[in-house]
Amino acid sequence: MKIKTISRSADDYVPVKSTQESQLPRNLDPALHPFERAREYTKALNATKMERMFAKPFIGQLGYGHRDGVYTIAKNYHALNKLASASADGVVKYWNMSTREEICSFKAHYGLVHGLCVTPQHLSASKNENYMLSCGDDKTVKLWSVNTEDFSSSKNDEERSSTDGLIKTFHGEHAFLGIDHHRSKPYFVTGGAEINLWDSARSRPTANLSWGADNVSTVKFNQNETDIFASAGSDNSVVLYDLRTNSPTQKFTQRMRTNALCWNPMEAYNFVVASEDHNAYYYDMRNLSRALHVFKDHVSAVMDVDFSPTGDEIVTGSYDKTIRIYQVKHGHSREVYHTKRMQHVFQVKYSMDSKYIMSGSDDGNIRMWRAKAWERSSVKTTREKNKLEYDEKLKERYRYMPEISRISRHRHVPKVVKKAQEIKNVEIGSMKRREVNERRTNKDMAFVPERKKQIVGVVHQYQDNKREKSSDADQRN
Repeated sequence: MKIKTISRSADDYVPVKSTQESQLPRNLDPALHPFERAREYTKALNATKMERMFAKPFIGQLGYGHRDGVYTIAKNYHALNKLASASADGVVKYWNMSTREEICSFKAHYGLVHGLCVTPQHLSASKNENYMLSCGDDKTVKLWSVNTEDFSSSKNDEERSSTDGLIKTFHGEHAFLGIDHHRSKPYFVTGGAEINLWDSARSRPTANLSWGADNVSTVKFNQNETDIFASAGSDNSVVLYDLRTNSPTQKFTQRMRTNALCWNPMEAYNFVVASEDHNAYYYDMRNLSRALHVFKDHVSAVMDVDFSPTGDEIVTGSYDKTIRIYQVKHGHSREVYHTKRMQHVFQVKYSMDSKYIMSGSDDGNIRMWRAKAWERSSVKTTREKNKLEYDEKLKERYRYMPEISRISRHRHVPKVVKKAQEIKNVEIGSMKRREVNERRTNKDMAFVPERKKQIVGVVHQYQDNKREKSSDADQRN
């Protein structure tokens, strides 16, 4: 067997070292690696890929859901794992989110339940009891106790009376379309044909705060400035009220109807509204002439909106059967959730630890989702926590790199939504081109920013009173 070897002279390929040539200095410290950015970029890319691989946002549904569509969900602000829901058949249920089981249920109203809220614990007699307020089409507001031992798990629906747990009934003159409770005082406010302020100790409303709208569909108390609340009505207006003066303070009108609103729990002056024009708008109550941000991406009416308890994210539910999560300072969603069976989403709520999202749709189910699709709730070692924090920092640092940005933004959406989004983009592009062409021919045409387009007008209460006085004077003259 013959073996051939390569033989060559070292003089031909080994460079001759010169004493005059200076050697490049080399620092052997591993923290100062010459390819640090390349190594970090690779780690950030792998972390982004792993994030999308482990994205499984859907956890499950609560119990067996409702027999009809879920149109109202209320969270308990003093308990992490409690939730109340109501459906179109008049049934109200109270849930334990830890076990995803039903604690108790009531046949509360005849017809649709429009409003539901959990009262603060410190207003109860023993300081640790929970009560619910519900209202509906039957012109009644009912106060329920959800702590009685009558609602044991052994009792079935046939044994349970519709009056079990009922403490008090408030009767009104019109159907109620919304309700919310004051954070620190025994007051609650109802919406409908009128906006009424109620005291829990009285059977009749203490004040009528109506201002202009035929029907008020939603009312919400501010969580920080607790004497301020807002309402949205059928005349496309959002009105702000102050209980200290017992009167409305200001009103602004949008081009389309507002379906829901929610106050920022960390910034007392800011609130977000869900609009019929497929967008959500973020406002500062001190300057209502323009929106702070516009949240886009939905292809149908936004039915509900809720703030994260941390105040830096919002979640929206839409008639296009999707749920989207937005960062407050970004106009496009960072996440979109959907399933094949989920129908039009009418309610979305954050859990009080901001880790989970609850959604109610008209298929009768209440679904639980992770706020971060890739996050897991298992116990982690210190090493795992450090690795996850390090990966988050790397993704934040390299998020604008083309490959990482493409992977982190990519989402699969239903074919119907994708097609509707394409058609909507064509329509918006055509409208923008038309506006640009009109501005070229008409130099006096003013440019209207995107954050002002939906605003029709802003009215303050003192301006309205001045107009009324001037009109009365004109009539007398």
